[in-house]
Amino acid sequence: MEGSPADRNSRILPLKNSNPPRCNSHEKRILCFKPEPALGKSEKPKVSPRLASHLEKALSVTLRESWQGLWSGYRCQKGKAVAVQNQEEECGLLWQGRAMQCLIEVIDKLARTDTSVMITGETGTGKELVGREIHKRSPRRDAPFIDINCSAIPESLFEGEMFGHQRGSFTGAHETRAGLFEQAAGGTIFLDEVDSLSPGSQAKLLRVLQERHLRRVGGRENIPVDVRIISATNEDLQQAVLRKEFRADLLFRLRVFPLRIPSLRQRREELTFLAEQLLIRETRKRGLLPRRFTPEAMRILIEYDWPGNVRELENVIEFSLALGMSDVIGVEELPPDLTGRTFSPDAKAFNEFLSHRASLAEVEDYYIRAMLKELKGQQNETARVLGIDRRTLYRKLHLSE
Repeated sequence: MEGSPADRNSRILPLKNSNPPRCNSHEKRILCFKPEPALGKSEKPKVSPRLASHLEKALSVTLRESWQGLWSGYRCQKGKAVAVQNQEEECGLLWQGRAMQCLIEVIDKLARTDTSVMITGETGTGKELVGREIHKRSPRRDAPFIDINCSAIPESLFEGEMFGHQRGSFTGAHETRAGLFEQAAGGTIFLDEVDSLSPGSQAKLLRVLQERHLRRVGGRENIPVDVRIISATNEDLQQAVLRKEFRADLLFRLRVFPLRIPSLRQRREELTFLAEQLLIRETRKRGLLPRRFTPEAMRILIEYDWPGNVRELENVIEFSLALGMSDVIGVEELPPDLTGRTFSPDAKAFNEFLSHRASLAEVEDYYIRAMLKELKGQQNETARVLGIDRRTLYRKLHLSE
C-alpha cells in the first residue's frame, strides 16, 4: 500500500527527542529509526565523523585484501611455464620441463639470502641469465648487477679494475677511480669464468672476501664491501684444486651453495617449445613475419645432441633466418652440422630460377643467399667475398624479406 508523497520522499534518520530501546547489537538499532522529510536539493546528508572513519577503514581493508588476492594469483600464474611472455618479463628464462621448474624453485629460495652461489654447467646453458635472475628476485634488486669476465682481465690490471686506484698511484692514473666492487655496492658481483683467475688474482680476491673490505691501489683507507658474490664456471674446480690450479680456500668461499644448470640434452622434452619461442623472439627482434619449422626440420632439432646448448640453438635459428626466404624453415635452411649435408651451388636450379624472368634485384638476392649458404652462414666472410661491408650485407638480406 502506497503512503503519502511525503513518506515516499522521506529518508531514515534516528529519533531526536526520544529514548530508543536498548539494543544488543548494531543490527537491532536499525529498528530504532523513523521516517523524516527528505532534504532539499541544496542540502547534503549528514554523516557523523566516526561513522565516516569506520566506513573508510572498512573500504580500505576490503580493497587491500582484494588487491592482494589478485596479485597473489597473478604471481602464481606467472610461476607456471605456460605463458612465454610472462616468463620473459619475470625472469628472461624460457622453460617448460620439470628440470627447470626445480631450478626456478631453488633460485626463488636462494634469492632471499646473501649466500655465495657458484653456478656450474656446460657452455651455453645460460649461467649468467640464472645469476641475473637470482639478483632480480633478491632484496638487492634495486642495486647494480655487475658481470665480470675474469678471463678478459690480465693479472696486471686485476687489482685496479676490481678494487680501484688512487690518483697518481701509477703512470697514467690521472684521477681516482672506484673499482667494480665499489660500483656494485649493495648489489651483486657476477664472476664469470672464475676458473681462469691467476694464482695472484685468486689471492687478492680471497682477501677481500674474507675481510669484507678493500683498499684501492695506492690508497691507505679500508673501504667496506657490501656485495653478494655469484660465480660461474664450466670447469670442475674440485679437480683444479687437486691439480693446484685453484685455491681450495677460495673455492670454499665461492661455493657456499653450488647450483648446476641442466644441459639442453637433459631438457629434450621441451626442445620443441624452446625452438618455437626462440624463433618467435628472433623474428620479432628483426621485424620479420612469423615463421615456423617443418616437421622434418623439427625432428632434426630434437634428435641433435646440442653440445653448445641453448646458445647453439639460438645460432641455428639465426642461421636459418638468414638463409630462409619463405615463412617455413625446412631442412635446407638448417646448418650442415645438424643435417650432415654439404652445399654446392646448383646450376640447374639457378637456370630454372632465371627462366622465370627474374629481376636484377632477385638475381642479386639469389646469389647473395647462395654464397651465404656456401660459406656456412659466416656473414663476415660472405661480405668480404662479395666486396661489401657487413652492414650492407645485412641490409640487402632484410630488404628482400
